[in-house]
Amino acid sequence: MTREPRPNLTRRNFLRSSFIAGATLLVGFDKLRAFDAHIPGGNAVFECGQHLGNLDFVGESRAPLDTPFGSELDGRLFSDLAKLTPENPTPPTDRFYVRTCASKFLEAEKGWQIRFGGLVDKPVVLTIEDLQKSVAPTGLHLMECSGNARATRFGMLSVADWNGAPLSQVLQLCKAKPQATRVMVSGFDRYSGVSANSSPGADWIFTLEQIKATRAFLATEMNGKSLTNDHGAPVRLVVPGWYGCTCIKWVNAITFVDENAPATSQMQEFAGRTHQQGIPKLAREYRAAAIDQAAMPIRVEKWTVVGEIKYRVAGILWGGLRPVKVLEIRFNPEEDYVRVDDLSHTTNDPWSFWSHTWTPKAPGPYMIRLRVADPRVETKRLDSGYYVRSVEVTEV
Repeated sequence: MTREPRPNLTRRNFLRSSFIAGATLLVGFDKLRAFDAHIPGGNAVFECGQHLGNLDFVGESRAPLDTPFGSELDGRLFSDLAKLTPENPTPPTDRFYVRTCASKFLEAEKGWQIRFGGLVDKPVVLTIEDLQKSVAPTGLHLMECSGNARATRFGMLSVADWNGAPLSQVLQLCKAKPQATRVMVSGFDRYSGVSANSSPGADWIFTLEQIKATRAFLATEMNGKSLTNDHGAPVRLVVPGWYGCTCIKWVNAITFVDENAPATSQMQEFAGRTHQQGIPKLAREYRAAAIDQAAMPIRVEKWTVVGEIKYRVAGILWGGLRPVKVLEIRFNPEEDYVRVDDLSHTTNDPWSFWSHTWTPKAPGPYMIRLRVADPRVETKRLDSGYYVRSVEVTEV
């Protein structure tokens, strides 16, 4: 899948576009009011109201949010998306999700190197110091684990401001043989313990065209500081617009391969989650692991306005390749879809904010589902109900 070239989006530019989309002037943070008045959508209704709190999403895991737990292959951190607002559109590094924590053996690795081999005229070794010479700001990019689901409270989804070196530029350090049409990026994957849930194996194979089209890069910094160990230090791959399973951490090898390269264990493990047809044996048979257009609520706010109870649903929109003009929302299958009140789709990567004023008909359970009103937009997960979230309304 080819993606159109796009300018790097920095945190500063993202903040500016978020404010403009919400009809808010960009002013000093000390002059901003509480986030309640700045969520796009129906703000005039809520400005004179009182925010009573947020409804809990039901039927989801009670796993902790913004708190690391487990270790090595079983290490996790799920981000609390409910804290996102247009004024604070990205989580701090210590709340960026983690799917696998660093190996206890990693600290023993000194003098980090990336080894280039495979179908090349001569193997090359790149030190982290040499890589740093090509590092530059790459902007804000979203990452989502392909296993992001209710079991994780949809918390394996985050955005960071990255610095890195373009992978297409780094690949020019060695001369590939004519039959080398693909590249396998590998990461450190030795662990002190055995996991019952995950298997070692950190490799993904890309075509040279995919690397160029996605503007994949080797990241060394996020949010202005060096990567943490759990986020892939000293270097990880970031593939904008693709699932996190392709964003290899602790990169230590890059191997040129041909059209007959077998799929890696990492690719096979994630085959179902990345919408493959079965579990292909060869890397060339894999569809790009690109994130389709997706959307979900991240917060359902309860308000009292002039003596009446009102609700506001705040959410995010991410993934895909083209702007979304109309997003629709439904509360339970027996109800009709209606157009989301306020949406300004500013970017496919990282994400955009939307909101909708909601008046439930009666107390009870509600299933919140979204859809994109444009048949040209790929929305496989969204259409399947993957991002449906439920709440229990006790007062109307």
